[in-house]
This record gives sequence, structure tokens and C-alpha cells, in this order.
Amino acid sequence: MMVNVTARNAKCRSKCESNVDASSGETELDFDHLFDSLHLGDMLNPLDIITALFLCSDGFVRQEMALKMSMCQFSVPLLLPNCDTKQCTLMLWAMRDIVKKYRPQSLSESKGFTEDRIVLSELPMISFVRLGECSLSKSEILNKLLSNSQQYHDTFVHHNMECGDSPRRISNGLVEITWYLPCGNKNMDVFSEPVAVANLRGDIASFETQFSFLCQTSAAVFVFFDTLYSECELLTNQHHKAQIFLVGNHQSKDSSKAALKKVATKLGLTNSNILLKTKQMNDADFVMKLRNTVGNVVENSKVKMGIEQTITADIQDILEYKEAQLPLQGQIWKELTRLEKEEFRLRNVGSETIENYKSDLQTEKTKLREKQNSYDMSNAMTCFINAISSPGIERCYFLKWMRMNLDNVSRGKLSDLREQYKEKCKNSENKAEIKDIDRQLSNSSLGTEHFFREMGQIYEASLSLPETDLSRQQLQHLPKLCAELLLDGFPLELVDGEASNIPLRWVSDVLSQLNDLMSPKSKILVVTVLGVQSTGKSTLLNTMFGVQFAVSSGRCTRGAFMLLIRINEDVKKVLNCDFMVIIDTEGLKSPELAQLDNSHEHDNELATLVVGLSDITIINIAMENSTEMKDILQIVVHAFLRMKEVGKKPKCQFVHQNVSDVSAHDKNLRDRKLLLEQLNEMTQAAAKMEKKEENKSFTDVMEYSPDTGNCYIPGLWNGNPPMAPVNAGYSEAVYELKKNIIQILGSCGSSANNILEFTEWMKSLWNAVKHENFIFSFRNSLVADAYMRLCTEFNKWEWEFKKEMYTWVTHAETKINNFGTFAVKSETSDMSELLTQLKSEACTVLSKWETKLLENLAKYFKQTEGHVYLVEGYREDFANSAKSLRREMESSVVNQLTAAADIRQRMTALDRIKENHTKELEGRVCALIEKCRKKKKVEMTEKELDEEFDKMWTETEKELSSSEMKVDDIYNSVSHHLRINVKHKGSLACTLLSQKRMQECGLVPFKYTADGFWQRVANTLKAMFTFRSYTKAVQQIADSIISICTECINGKMQRKNNYHDTYIQEILKMIDERLQNNQDVKTDIEFEVSLKQHICGVAARQFQKLHEDFIRANDPYRCLNQNKEKFRTDFKDVFHKRDQCQKKAEEFTDRCLRPAVEDFVYRSLGPDIIGEMLTNQTFSTRMFFQYSVLLDLLSKNDFNNYWSYICSYEEYVKNWILKQIVERFSNGATMIEFEDRHVQSSIRSINDAVNKAKTEKSGNLKSFVKNVCQGLGDKLVISQDTLGAFMILNNADQEQFAHWLTQCVKDMAQVLQEKFKKTNIQMKLKYLHVKPENELFTKLIGCGKQCPFCAAPCEAGGKVHTQHWTSVHRPEGLGRFRSSGTKKLITDVCSSSVISGGRFRCAATNGEWHPYKDYTAIFPDWRIVPDASLQASDYWKYILAKFNQQFAEAFNAKAADIPATWKYITRKQAEESIKVSFNIK
Repeated sequence: MMVNVTARNAKCRSKCESNVDASSGETELDFDHLFDSLHLGDMLNPLDIITALFLCSDGFVRQEMALKMSMCQFSVPLLLPNCDTKQCTLMLWAMRDIVKKYRPQSLSESKGFTEDRIVLSELPMISFVRLGECSLSKSEILNKLLSNSQQYHDTFVHHNMECGDSPRRISNGLVEITWYLPCGNKNMDVFSEPVAVANLRGDIASFETQFSFLCQTSAAVFVFFDTLYSECELLTNQHHKAQIFLVGNHQSKDSSKAALKKVATKLGLTNSNILLKTKQMNDADFVMKLRNTVGNVVENSKVKMGIEQTITADIQDILEYKEAQLPLQGQIWKELTRLEKEEFRLRNVGSETIENYKSDLQTEKTKLREKQNSYDMSNAMTCFINAISSPGIERCYFLKWMRMNLDNVSRGKLSDLREQYKEKCKNSENKAEIKDIDRQLSNSSLGTEHFFREMGQIYEASLSLPETDLSRQQLQHLPKLCAELLLDGFPLELVDGEASNIPLRWVSDVLSQLNDLMSPKSKILVVTVLGVQSTGKSTLLNTMFGVQFAVSSGRCTRGAFMLLIRINEDVKKVLNCDFMVIIDTEGLKSPELAQLDNSHEHDNELATLVVGLSDITIINIAMENSTEMKDILQIVVHAFLRMKEVGKKPKCQFVHQNVSDVSAHDKNLRDRKLLLEQLNEMTQAAAKMEKKEENKSFTDVMEYSPDTGNCYIPGLWNGNPPMAPVNAGYSEAVYELKKNIIQILGSCGSSANNILEFTEWMKSLWNAVKHENFIFSFRNSLVADAYMRLCTEFNKWEWEFKKEMYTWVTHAETKINNFGTFAVKSETSDMSELLTQLKSEACTVLSKWETKLLENLAKYFKQTEGHVYLVEGYREDFANSAKSLRREMESSVVNQLTAAADIRQRMTALDRIKENHTKELEGRVCALIEKCRKKKKVEMTEKELDEEFDKMWTETEKELSSSEMKVDDIYNSVSHHLRINVKHKGSLACTLLSQKRMQECGLVPFKYTADGFWQRVANTLKAMFTFRSYTKAVQQIADSIISICTECINGKMQRKNNYHDTYIQEILKMIDERLQNNQDVKTDIEFEVSLKQHICGVAARQFQKLHEDFIRANDPYRCLNQNKEKFRTDFKDVFHKRDQCQKKAEEFTDRCLRPAVEDFVYRSLGPDIIGEMLTNQTFSTRMFFQYSVLLDLLSKNDFNNYWSYICSYEEYVKNWILKQIVERFSNGATMIEFEDRHVQSSIRSINDAVNKAKTEKSGNLKSFVKNVCQGLGDKLVISQDTLGAFMILNNADQEQFAHWLTQCVKDMAQVLQEKFKKTNIQMKLKYLHVKPENELFTKLIGCGKQCPFCAAPCEAGGKVHTQHWTSVHRPEGLGRFRSSGTKKLITDVCSSSVISGGRFRCAATNGEWHPYKDYTAIFPDWRIVPDASLQASDYWKYILAKFNQQFAEAFNAKAADIPATWKYITRKQAEESIKVSFNIK
């Protein structure tokens, strides 16, 4: 409800007047109409409107209207007439909220003041009434009477005001009241003492009841008249308690001296009781005379009367009352707050281990909760809870009464203390006094918020009881009660300003209940105000939004309160939300005052919280160029910088109050520039403190324009209080500000939160501000949700990219493998040209997909839903990951194409030799057939045919040219690449290489000995290791790398291709990456060289065998002899002229097509399996994957699994993924579906090729088969050996062959399906070209980095990210850290260590001690976030406590000293901790 002093000027236009307005544009003279239009009696009198509004309103609206009218210095109804019932109502309830502050003459010297609720103030009341008609305007005279010479104000509506002369219809009989309150300045005060002034509307002859009431309650009644009748019984018959004063207009023609004398005599009046206005007396003189008379009455009056005589006075001493009736929120709650913050800040750890210290703090907290639960609920709280449990309207009246009565109790003390506080603060040397007054202010304050605070503590304490406890169950309804009140418009205390804490569980549960009460998916926007103390923040919000935050001087806001406003339908469309949350905060103190009570920290916490919660923050700055501006700017800028760094981007609006000049905006251009300079200066200071120095100016932190980001508002009061009305410009300026805020919020791109998201922000922000380093401590499940969604989407795009490239590479390799054969019609006959062409095509496809990936990313960040703005900071990381993926894929594709092309190129010469041999043999066989047929014998026996064939075969073998393939020395090649790999490591590396031949490497298992190295670096490493444990740690790294490389070598061997140099290059790259990821265990060049020699030795031996096997398999003589029996059979068939159609079709299908189709299926299955596995949420993101692995470990409860997971992480994870694949596809249904799809696809291609070949004119079967092969050239790789063997001695009929081929292919599908069914999943995985376990491992292992303290794996999305982080850190003992003195495993968790005063040393610090808080100096790419929930590491605490002895033995250390609280962690709690940490819903 706006405070608008022009409200009474609103006109109710009648239809008649509207017509007049419409005709005002006429140009012709209409004289009759001109006079008729002067008689417009249809305008409503403002008093009628006021009366109607009060009659139609409920009690709460009446209160609000009376309060706002009083602020505008309008008179308010005292007796409200009802024209229907002829009754009148005493408006006591409506005036109960009016509190007035003034300084009577008696307090002017001491500068003291009086503040009280007006209905309780005992003031003399002077009443003004009218008898009969009166030519003097009573109300106008009263306005002049109450106005000083400097300022006139229309307190009462009078005849000469706008619409004041309209006839009154329902307001006659209305008694209005106003108050004159002095300010203590003799030159300005009209009366030196306070006085109430009542004014009866209408003739007292018609309203005897009202007149009688006034005569009984007033100190004096002034009766205005023109004509008095001597028999005036109305005046003479009353039993007056009040003095009667007659006020007449002597100028009136009806004036009768005789009648006046008779009445005066009857009433016993003196000359001083009669005031007459003569012709010689102007209005000013008359008003002065009247003022003197009233002044005398006021000064001498003994009739002082409060409108209400009774005061609730049960509470005698507030502090004692609070201790007795509200015990849970006192010292216990403050001590709980201290312990809670110490848990996060760990400032007083001393020499104690962090986890033991935290365990002790938790024990203390438990005891304090037990102490809270030991109290019985007080009578006051029982009554309070019962009262707010009553039905809606009763509850509202109860809370209103309670608030007013509690204000009455505490006001006197608080008002005085507040004034003392202000005076003392002017001199900052009064530190002790100021601190004492501040403490008294806190002790003397008592409001409904204290009862709600106690309710919150009762509820929170009950949660520490068992769930089955009756006391706990009986209190479960409390949050819902509070949520209902919040929905009804009552404020909720968000931050307890006295304890400087949020009862998180209480507030969260209240908001959760509120969410249940609201309609589903209701959205909220949050507006917050920040500023210096007592600068009108609450008044600003009340005026802007019509809310009721406490504003009287004795009720300064402490902490922060939130209030809910339902949005109107029209505004809802603009803001796209259903509710608005308004947060009012306590004033930020200046640095001088902050030092007195250590509240600077509290100010920072509060500002960070409310800025983080808000969509727009109003920065309230009183006065045009205030010095305190700089005091709060640092706090505010700091808060905005923190929000920017954690992904939230709130808007801000600077409000300059008490600026009344109409040209203020233009005049203050220089000041706005100065403000921006100060903001920039503060930004740089805050950025330096937060170590985010890339922020150089305020506009780097948020969108801000000096022209649109500042609003100037005139002072609230128009003149000097207490008699000053509200400034008309104030409400107008506030309304403009409100419109501007709605426009800013409406144009804001990001979507509004719902209540649960708001709650999550509150919890995460408050947990983060409890740490000293906010930015590095901030964790938020909404951010985690948004990040996980981004990771999930990016992983989908990444897989689409990779899948497309796998398909493309398969086609490209097929082209290369078919190159030079009649299966491919190539535009080029040169392999290098084909390779160049394919590389170019690959670059085009890669570029297309890289662009698509980046476009998807840009599109993703443009959406308004899903809180994508929270992860804007990660956008560059994901863009870089997309570019890196393209580079990796390009390198991989080029390597695969090059290797395939080189191998195929080497095969070309062999194929030519084989082809020549086959042709030569075919010619010899044909000659033999002719020779045999010419023999005279009618029929040769089988034996004779065999002898002739063997003789021919032997002769041909001898005559064919010798063409043995040269066997390469793979050892030499591997040795060469190893030397290139280590040459940049220095001369020692090269010397070490030359000491051992490659053939001698890798013959025995790798065993690391570190005697010499340990002696050199023992001081550096002894913090983490003993010699034995160090050797074991390095051996584990070596074993892990050897295992992964061995797996890669085996994969190459299974492909049975020829060796290529890219194989050893890939393995060396793999070793380098793994060594890079294990830098926390320091090693030397000797270890690296010996490890590489070992692995390369093994690889060379295997690759030499691979190469020789390939040579042997492709030896022309061997290939020829392999087909000897087939040639023999074909020779006999041709000789005997048998029908070969069916047989040749079967042969072509079994020897050529089936192996090609089988190969195609195994080349295609890998991506299918990966795609299927990615549909499982376990593999959707790294976070969910980690959660699933840890959950699986917990379910198995086996130390060996944990040991393997910690010490051989990559190997364990890869095996775990493989098991998941085997488990997923063991039932066969999905795999059969995939296999069948690819088989059917191949058969369709074969049938299409056959049908196409049929249509083409081919001279013989060979041409027909060539055409079929060409049709399949892009899909299937048909062996040239088997195809060449098939083609000779083939006289089958083309048409019959095609018929039988179609049938054979159909049968082949069933044969393949049966074969696939019989092959287990493990064997199938071995045959796959794309290994699903490797691809999933690469995808989910990410960068592969592990925490330098506890070895927890990095979970950051994308492969290229600027910072590594993990959700769950472990006790450092699990990262091999031990105490250098006791050799016991360390229980400290690095997420706690980084906020403590502790120190560490490791290989990276060269054995020197380094503070944990400055760990980023050593590990700049790691972000170790403090444990926000304090339970995040419960999983690993549970594991270490359970397997403490086993881990100690395995690490060759002594068992850790397990903190007491760890022993009580249950398996269920351990599981829940990772669920929360990984944000699993």
C-alpha cells in the first residue's frame, strides 16, 4: 500500500462530468449549457469515500489504512458512522498500529523523546464540533491551527479542497482524530505539549451520541456556531467533563448577542471561553487567538486520557522472561553456532589432529542438543504454539495482538537505548559503552520473532532424538504451521541476527512444507535490500510492496527476514513467476562500529547470503554523497564478486535516498562517476582478497550502467517530524523504482527458482560463508545438477561424434583394404593419392562435427531453463574439450588410415604374386584337362587323375618364381622409437638405453629397486613413505602401467594384422600419460627408462611374432598349397563336366562372403555395445560412475577390492567396466538383436549386389562375381586369396549360380546366428575392432588425475579442464600419508586440512613444510572444496575405520588413531554420504 499524500485528491467522476469533458472541445458558444454545467452535484466527497472504505474493510485493512493516513498527517476515523444501522464504531483496533515519537517541552534540554503506541498515550483531547449552520469553515480553521508558519497542511478535509464542497452522503456523524506532537523546538512548535484533536462532521443536533462521547472524553470542546438560541438545551443539558468553548462569527447576520449571553450564563462561561471573529479580525489573527486558547487548555488540562486504558503487563523483566520462557535460543544456541562455525573454520585445532578435533566438536554439539532436549516446553511456548494452531483469522488476530503488546513492553527501553547508541556512535572512542549498549539492546528486545526462534530450536533439538521418540513425533507439525503463516504474508526469520546463524534444518523444513502448500512448479523471484543501519530500508520495502516489516526506531531489524508476496496475473506474465520473496536485512555497520562487536564478519556473511539468494539487490544509500557509502561498498562488492565466481549473476540497483532536487539525476553525473570509480577500486581489493585478480572493474563482476543502475529518492518526510507529512515525491519515486525493478527482472534471461531450489541456494550459500574462503568452499547441488546435466548432454554429443567417426573409419578402412582389387572402382591407382584423399575427407567430417559440437554447446547455454547460467564458468572448458576431442580423433583417424594404407601397400606386391601364381596354375590345370581328355581311354580312374594332378602340381611349384617376403627386425624399429621418445630426457637416459639390448628386455617380471634413489631423496619422501612402502608404491604404479600396455599389445595381436610403427608410438604415449598422472610419487629417470625398456621389450617380442605370423600366413607358396585340394576337386569337376552351380555358390558363400560378413559384424558391434552401455545412468557422467563404483565396493565389503581400487585405480575400473558389459550382455537378447541387425544389413547388401549384377551384361561367371564384389566393396572386405581361388576353374552357369547364391546367403544368416549364439560374450569382446571397455574407460576416467593428498580421482567433465576436483575426498592415510613421527596413517581429510592451519610436505614440496591453506601454490590445477555437509567423507571414514589394520599392513605403516565419532558411522550413513556428495536424486 503506497504512502501517498495526494490520495484524497482522487476524483470519482460521474457520467455527467464525463459528458462535460467530452463536450469541452466544442468551438461554438452555448450560453445556456455554460451555466447548466456549473451545477454538478455528482462529485463524491472525499470523506464519503474514506467512510465507505473503512466500512467495507476488515480489521487488518483498517489498521493499514489508518497507519498510512496517519503517516500522511491525515486525520483518521475515531467514531465511524453506519448510515444503515444508525450506529457508530469506536475505531480503537484500526489505530492500534499507529506509533508516534515526539519531544515535549520537558525533554527539550536533555534531547530525550517519547515514543508510544498512540492508543496507549495519555494525551489531552480537544474536540471541535458545529451547532447549526456556521459560516466559518471549522476544518479549515483547524488545519491553520495545527500548521506552523513555515508549512501549511490539510489535515482535515474542508470546503475549499478539491471535491470538499460536494454534499456529504454517508460521512455525517464521522468523528476524526489527529494528533499534534511537538519536536522540542520553540520556534517551530505550535503547542509545547502533545494534544489529540477531534473533529465531528455534521451538526451536533443530529449526532447527540457522538457529541456526548466527546464531552465525556475531551479536555475541551469548541462549539462553532453562527446562531444560538437561548433555549439551546443540547448545550445546557449535557453533563460535561470537558470545558465548553463557544466559537462564533460575529460578522454573521444571524448572530444574536442576547442568546449568546443567556447560553454562556447557563454554562457558567467566562470571556476566555467565548471566541468571536469580528469584522476587524482576519483569519490569521483569529487562528492565533484560537491557538492561544487551545494552548492554555492543553497546558492546564488534567484530563489526560488514552484511548485504551488497559496495558498487558505480565512481563516485568524482559531478560528474565526470555531466560525462563525461551531458554533454548539463548547461550546454548549461541554456543552451538560457535561450534558449528568452528567445524568449518578449524581456527583452534592446535596440535590435535583435525579429525579428532572435529570429532570432539561434534560430541560437544550433541551434548548441547541433549541439554536443549532436557528442558520442558515453557508455558509461554505451549500457549504460543496452541494459539498459532488455531484457524486462520483467529491466528492472524492473535499474532497482531501479540506483536503490538510485545512492542509495547519493550519499546520504552529500546527507544532510549537506541538513542544512546546513536549518540555514542558519534564518537568511536566509547567502545566499551557502545558494546554494552548493544548487548542491552539485544537483551531488551522481545518480539514474535523470539517465539518463532524458540520454536525453531525446539524443532531442531527434537531432530537429534530417535525417530520413534514421541516428543519428536509430536513436534513434526511445527514447520507446516510456520509455512502456513509465511503463505499468509507473515515474515520468517531467515538469519538469527543475535546468534548470527541460520537454523538450517528448521528453515529448510519450513520452506519444504511451503513448497507442498504452494501449487506445483510455482516459481519465485527474490528482491533484497542492503544498506547502512537506520537508512529506511524496511520503509522502502513496505512502501514498494505493501508489506509490514517492523520500522519503528525501537525495532531495528536484526539478521534477515523473508516475506512472500503472491504476484498478480498481469505482472505474472511479465516476470514469469508466481511469487516474489522480499528479504529485509539488518543494517551493515561502518568499519569503526564493526570492530566493537566483531560484526564485520557477520556483515560479510549476511551480505553474501542475501546477494546470493536474490535476483536483484537494492543497495540503499542515504544522502546524496554520503561518507558511509564507501563503508558498505566493500562488503557489497565482495558479495557480488563471490556470486560471479560461483556462477550466480544477480542484478543490483543503487538507491540514493534523501535527494529531493528535481535535477538530482543530472547534477549527480559526477557523483555517479565517482561511485563507479569507488566500485572499481573495491572490486580490485575484493578480487585480490579472493585471489581472483582477473576482475579489474565492477562491470567485470556484473552488468552495471551508472545511468540506469542508480535511482534518486527524496526524503520520506516533507518537513520536520513529528508533524511532517509524507513527502509526495517519495512514493512516486519508489513507484518508479518498483517499475524499474520489475522491468529488470522481466528482461532477465535466466529462469526463476522454485522454493526447493531457493532452499538449496540458502543451504549451500550459508555453508560456504561459514568457511573463511567462500569461493573455494562453495558447493551447491543446483550447480552440481546443472553441471551434471551439461556433462550428460556433452557426453551424448561427444559419443555421437565418436560413433560417426568410428563408422567413417570403418568405411575408409574397407576402401583401403579393398584397394587394388576389383571390389573397388577407384579413381586413382596410387595408394598415396587415396590416403591423401581420405585424410582430406576425414578433416572435413571432423570439422563438421567439431562445429556441430560447439554449436550444440552455444545453443545449450542460450536456454533459460535448467539453471545453465550457473555453469557458464565451465563453458570454455567444454569448448576446449570439444576442440581437444577433434584433435585426438584426427590424430587417431590419421594413424589408423596410415597404418591400414601401409599394410595394404605392402600386401599389393604379395597379391600380385599370388594372382600370377593362381593364373599360372589355372593355365596348367586347363592344359592338363585337355591332355587327359585326349587320352584314348574312355574313362580315367580317380587314381589316375590324382597322379596326373600331383605330377602337374610338383612341376608347377618348381617353375614358379621364388618370392619369399622379407622379415623386418621389429626389435630394431621399437628400439629406434624408444630412443626418440627419451632423447629429450637428457644424456643419462640415452646412456641407460645403450646399456641393454632390446632383445634382453622384458624377459623377466619387472621389479623396482630404489636403493640409490632413496638415499638421494629420503628427506623429501619420508613424510609419506618408508623405504619399503615407497618401493611398493612405485612397483604398484609400474604394475598398473604394464597391465594397461599388455592389454593394448594383446588387442593388436588379436587383430592379426601386420606390425606398424604407430603401434609402439601409441604404447609409449600411453606410458608417458600414466607417468604424468602419478607424479605424486616421485621417481627418477632410471625408473622411467627401465620401465619403458621392459614394456617395449615385451611389445617388440610380441610384435615380432605378429609380423612373422603375418608373413607366414601370407606366403604365396603357403597360400597356394592351402588351396591344393580345392584345385584338385575343381580339376575333376571340370574334367567330368559336372554341374558346379550349387557347389560354387556354397563355396563363394562359405569361403568369401561369410568371413567378410562376420568381420563386418565384429567391426560394427563395438559402437553398438558402447551406445547401449551409455543408456545406463551409471555411465552417463563421471560423478554417477564414481558413485556406482563406490556403491558396488560397499556392497561387496571386501578389503582386497578396496586395496585394488585405491592402488590400481585404472586397472580396477577397467575390469569393473568389463564386468558390467559382460553382465549386461550375458543374457544374449540385446546382443542377438545387434548381431542380427548387422547380419541382415549385410544380406540385404549382398542381395542388392546380386540383383544389380544380374541386370548387367557380363560375359561369364567371373565378370558376374566381380560385379557382385564391386557392389559390396564399400561394406565388406572379401579375402583376395579365397576369391582368387574361387574364380579359377569355374564353369558354372551364371543364372543358376545366382539362384543358388541367393539360397546359400539365406542359409548363411542362420549359420551365423547359430554361431553367434554359441559364442560367449567374453570371446566376442576379444574379436571386436572397437573395444567397448577401453572406450568407456577413456570416457569415464577423464583426465585421469588423482587428488595429490588422498588419490581420489578427478571428476571434472570434458577431457580438457582448467581445474581438477572430486566430490568425495578420503582420509589422507589412504593416499599413503603417515605421521613422520609415529608412522601412523593420517586420518585427516584433505577437504578439512585445506581450511586448517596445518602443514604438509611431499615430493612436490621437495620435503619442505607448506601450509595446507596455500596448497594451490603447489597444486595450482586442483580445487579441493571443503566438506560442505561435514558428512561427505563419511564413506571413506567408515572404510578406514573398518579396514584400518589391513590398510596399515598393506601400506607398511601403523594403524591410524580412529576418531571416536567415526566408529559410530553406519553402512547406511556411508551410503547416504556418497549419495549426497554425488548429488544423486
